[in-house]
Amino acid sequence: MIAGILFGFLPLLVWLYLLLFHNGFWLLRERDTQAVVQPDGWPSVVAVVPARDEADVIQRSIGSLIAQDYPGEFRIVLVDDQSGDGTGALARALNSERLTVLTGAARPQGWTGKLWAMSQGSDYAAAFKPDYLWFTDADIAHAPDNLSMLVARARDGNRVLVSLMARLNCKSAAEHFLIPAFVFFFDMLFPFGAVNNPRNPVAAAAGGCMLANSAALEKAGGIAAIRHNIIDDCALGRAMKRQGPIWLGLTDRAVSLRPYPHIADIRQMVTRSAYAQLGYSPLVLAGTMLGLALVYLAPVMTALFAWGISQLAGWLAWIIMALMYQPMLRFYRLSPLWGLALPLIGIFYAAFTMQSAVQHWSGKGGMWKGQAQADAGKGAA
Repeated sequence: MIAGILFGFLPLLVWLYLLLFHNGFWLLRERDTQAVVQPDGWPSVVAVVPARDEADVIQRSIGSLIAQDYPGEFRIVLVDDQSGDGTGALARALNSERLTVLTGAARPQGWTGKLWAMSQGSDYAAAFKPDYLWFTDADIAHAPDNLSMLVARARDGNRVLVSLMARLNCKSAAEHFLIPAFVFFFDMLFPFGAVNNPRNPVAAAAGGCMLANSAALEKAGGIAAIRHNIIDDCALGRAMKRQGPIWLGLTDRAVSLRPYPHIADIRQMVTRSAYAQLGYSPLVLAGTMLGLALVYLAPVMTALFAWGISQLAGWLAWIIMALMYQPMLRFYRLSPLWGLALPLIGIFYAAFTMQSAVQHWSGKGGMWKGQAQADAGKGAA
């Protein structure tokens, strides 16, 4: 009986802690709609875009960069990472004076593909001595005022890194099921409020849109300092927070052009880096699986099959997690009933994490555009 009560109450205690004492992550207060002071002058910026086989979206994403209404000096460097689908040629066809397209060199040992492309773009940009480097993915489209807002937020508070969690595509049934939870779990793991607090050691960033102070990045060792990290954005967030304040928030100004029509597409996105987040540790993996079962599966099991006070605790835990999920569902304009599905969604993400480990053990970990990079990232989170 004691074991049954603990099985029912431990998940409730976990969710009460997350509700009340985890930086209010679920309230989604950190957004780029918050007012910032406009700078007196506009610093120079170079956007660096790593791209590999992005022919289906590259003209839309680069076109949105070309269309920025930024009043300061602004250039764009696209690094075509040996694409086989004509990505570079499609970008060059845009014929903009702002845009330079580089053909990337082969990836050296010890580098992940995206970071190697980012490094080449940064090295090229250095000739222009930009005040900021804007790292953005080739499948992200930006509103015309996004760069101006990023720079204003960076200058307001002397932030060395400003990052936006782009709105992910959420149209298919698979996306409705899994995409809002992806952002919810990321915010749970790295509460944006904690990231934005200079006194809190938690650091993270969202790789689709990151504005970095060039001098601070150089002081941190540049992209080379994090060259082996598969989870490149969080690695950059940690490196930059050691140099000064950083900021991370949700946005509608940057949107992903990448659709995820099937569960398998989302699974591939998650499995690329999930095991890296656990430090490639089988022990941490086992603990994570146990924790996910306790937090997501146990409340449902006790709510449906236990009795008495344990059943009540299970229902309370289930209700609390469903309520905490509501702000994210509103952000993605989905039915509040999806909150009741969060336990099942959690189990799916647990399965993706396990598959990520299996892929790593089979030598296929960290897949990015057909490149297995686990050898480069082994031992680094």
